[in-house]
Amino acid sequence: MELKGMIVANTLLGMAGGIQYLNLKKATRNPRKSSEKTLRSILSYAKDTVFGREHDFAWILEAGDDNELYRRYQEKVPPIDYEDLRPYVERHKNGEADILFPGKPVLYATTSGTTSEPKWIPITREYLDSVYGKMTKVWLFNFIKNRHKVFSGKILSIVGKVKEGEAPDGTMFGSVSGVTQRDCPGFVKALYSNPQCVYSIADYNARYYVLMRMGIEQDITLIVTANPSTIVELQNNVNRFYDEYVDDIEKGTLSEKVVIDPEIRKELEACLKPNPKRAAHLRALKEKYGTVLPKHYWPNLQILNTWKCGNTKVYLDKFANSFPEGMLHQEFGYFSSECRFGLVLDDTLNTVLFPHFHYYEFIEEKDLDNPSPRFLQLHELEEGKRYCPYVTTFAGLYRYNMNDLLEAGPCFGATPTVHMIQKVNGIVTLTGEKLHERQFIEAVREAEKKTGLGVRFFIGFADLDILGYRFYYEFADQKVTQEQAEAFNKEVDQILMRTNIEYKTKRDSLRLKEPLPYRLVEESFEKFKEECIAEGARDGQFKLQLLLQDEKRHAKFKKLVKE
Repeated sequence: MELKGMIVANTLLGMAGGIQYLNLKKATRNPRKSSEKTLRSILSYAKDTVFGREHDFAWILEAGDDNELYRRYQEKVPPIDYEDLRPYVERHKNGEADILFPGKPVLYATTSGTTSEPKWIPITREYLDSVYGKMTKVWLFNFIKNRHKVFSGKILSIVGKVKEGEAPDGTMFGSVSGVTQRDCPGFVKALYSNPQCVYSIADYNARYYVLMRMGIEQDITLIVTANPSTIVELQNNVNRFYDEYVDDIEKGTLSEKVVIDPEIRKELEACLKPNPKRAAHLRALKEKYGTVLPKHYWPNLQILNTWKCGNTKVYLDKFANSFPEGMLHQEFGYFSSECRFGLVLDDTLNTVLFPHFHYYEFIEEKDLDNPSPRFLQLHELEEGKRYCPYVTTFAGLYRYNMNDLLEAGPCFGATPTVHMIQKVNGIVTLTGEKLHERQFIEAVREAEKKTGLGVRFFIGFADLDILGYRFYYEFADQKVTQEQAEAFNKEVDQILMRTNIEYKTKRDSLRLKEPLPYRLVEESFEKFKEECIAEGARDGQFKLQLLLQDEKRHAKFKKLVKE
C-alpha cells in the first residue's frame, strides 16, 4: 500500500479504535463498578425472555447493591454447562424468539462439546455490533499503537468459512471471524491478501496452496491466525510447492494440479495477473537461501498474531528464527467460540478483560473439586493464582463454565489480566480440538462393537512431541496382533472425527497427526496402580482419567507396552 493509503487506514482505524480504547481504560479503572453495571445491563436486556422469566431476572435486578446483586444471581442461576443450555438453543434453532435473549440469533458458531452433538453457540446482533465489533476496533487500533507501519502492506488473515450450513429455521451457522471479515469496512477489506472464497476450499492442502500462492506474491505486513500450527502447515506447503508458486506468479495463473471448485477457481483467477518481476525475485531468494522462510519473502512483516499460551507453545519452536528481526509476535489472547474475553495489548501473554462488555466470575483452582465452591468477582483475582472462569454475555450465556484454567497476571488499570494454562475437567487439547474423555471412551466402546475385539482397559495421552495422541489398549484377548490393534485404532480415529467436529478439522488440516496405537500387557491398570501406591498415592482416593496430558503417568504406561 502507498504511504497515502497507510495514513488513511491509520487515521480511520485510530479514530474508531481510539474511542473504544479510552472506554476500555475507563472501565478497567474500577472493575467492581463496571462488573455490576454490565451484569445489570445483561439481565435488563434479557429479563423478559423465557430464560429470564424462569430465573427471576426482574427480582435479581431489584438488588440494592453489587453484593446483593451477585448473591441473588448466584441463588437463581446455577453454574451452567452447554448441555444445560441445549434445550433453549434448540428452541431458537427451530425458529422461536425471545428464549435466551430478545429476538433470534443472527448466526451460530459451532464447536465441539462433551457429547457427539456439537455445541451451537448463538450469536446475537447486539453481541456482534456492540461487543465483538467494538473490541475489533480496539484490536486494530492496538496494532497501530505497537507498529505504526502495520498497515503499510497487506494482511494475511486466516479465518473460518462464513457459512457452513443452516439451522432448521434457516439461520446460518459458520465462523464469527469470517463474518467479521466479510462485513468489515471497504478500506480494511482492500488490505486482505486474498478474497474470502479461499476459506470455502474444501481440501486443506489446496487451501494452503492458494493462501500462500497469493500471499507470497505480496508484501505482507500483518499475519493473523489464532492457531500457530497453521503457520507450521503454511510453511510446509511453501517447502513443498515453492517452485509451483513462482511459476504461477510469473504467468498470473493458478496451477491446475490444485483441486478447487470451478466457481471458486473462476473467482480467484479474476484476481491474478502475470508478475514476472516478483517471480524473478522469489527465484533469486531460493538460489541464495535454499530453504526460503517468511523473513526472506516477507521482510517488512510487522506483527504476527497467534496464540502463544498453553500447548500452542510447542509450535513456536518449529518456526523460531523464521520471521524478520524486530517483528512483534503478539499473543492472540484468551478467546473462544463462546466469548471474546479480551485482548492482549502489549508483548506479554496477558489478556486485558473487558468488564464493560462481559460479566466474569471465577473459581480458584484449589476449589475446583468442591461441590459448593466460592465464586470470586473480577476484582478479587490475585496475580499468580489460577482460576476457572464463568462468563455471562449479551449472547445468551449465563454463568457459563468455560472449563479452562487461567492464571491471573498484573493489572491493566485496576483490572487483573489473565492468560490460558490448559483445559480442565476431562478435556484435552493440543491444537484446539478440545477432545473430551467421554468422547474417547464412547469411541473405544463403539470400535469394540464394530471389530468384535474386547478391550479390558484403555487410556489415551496427548503427546506434544508428535503433535498427536498415543492410545493404549489392553485387549481382552492378549493374542490380538499389532496389525489388528492398528485397525482397531483406525476405527477409534474415524469415530472421533465423526463425533468431534474440531478434532476432524484439525486432522483434515494436518495440524493434528493420526493417533498411534499400543498394546498393553495383561493387568496393565493393576500394575500401574501398584506402582503409584508404592510411590505414595493413597489407595482409597486413587482415580485415573482415561484421556489426559501427563508425562509422568504417560511414562509409566510406556513401560507396560507389549513387545
